[in-house]
Amino acid sequence: MRFSFVTLFPTLIQGYFSESILKRAIEDEKISIDFSNPRDFTLDKHRRVDAPMVGGGAGMLMTPQPLMDTLHAIRNTSKEAHVVFLSPVGKPFRQNDAKRLAKKSHLVLVSGRYEGIDERVIEAEADELFSIGDFILTGGELASMVVCDAVARNVAGVLGNSDSLSIESFESALLEAPSFAKPTTYKNSEVVSEFLKGNHSRITDLKHGLALCKTKYFRPDLYKKV
Repeated sequence: MRFSFVTLFPTLIQGYFSESILKRAIEDEKISIDFSNPRDFTLDKHRRVDAPMVGGGAGMLMTPQPLMDTLHAIRNTSKEAHVVFLSPVGKPFRQNDAKRLAKKSHLVLVSGRYEGIDERVIEAEADELFSIGDFILTGGELASMVVCDAVARNVAGVLGNSDSLSIESFESALLEAPSFAKPTTYKNSEVVSEFLKGNHSRITDLKHGLALCKTKYFRPDLYKKV
């Protein structure tokens, strides 16, 4: 699967893919990463990509021409490009979205800067618009990386053990049950004794019960849906 980042600051993103699971996924050609910078497409002689907001208002907006031309260049070389804009006004990004988008062959993630992006670009070019939460970031790069990470781990072959996907939080509307590692005793705190007895059916039932308790405590909104 191909991920294309549209960003004014590619170096903010590049380092994230230089380690761990996603680095291996790139090396194994399960996913690929590339970048397009709107500054490379601007017609402004000073390479500016922002302008004051029409009608007044604090801050600057990313202007239409550089972004439009960037996305047209991507679409002209990739008919499968699915363009996603990251914005606090978008619909909440959920695990089901990550699983659905993982079936795409080419995902384009557009990161806004300044006070945002000229609405005409979004209306003309966005296939989807997502928000990762009810808060404001200094730029869309972090949000783009979050979406890429969530989607990439659902691409076949990216995770070493694909079975781990089925037991994670949000896969069954529940948070994941508490997990423990060795040593079984640490500073007078012990793991749940039932986990040590080897009765996998009993352990499965217990984990489900613990997941219910955890969800009820931390996410009552999800618990109501169970």
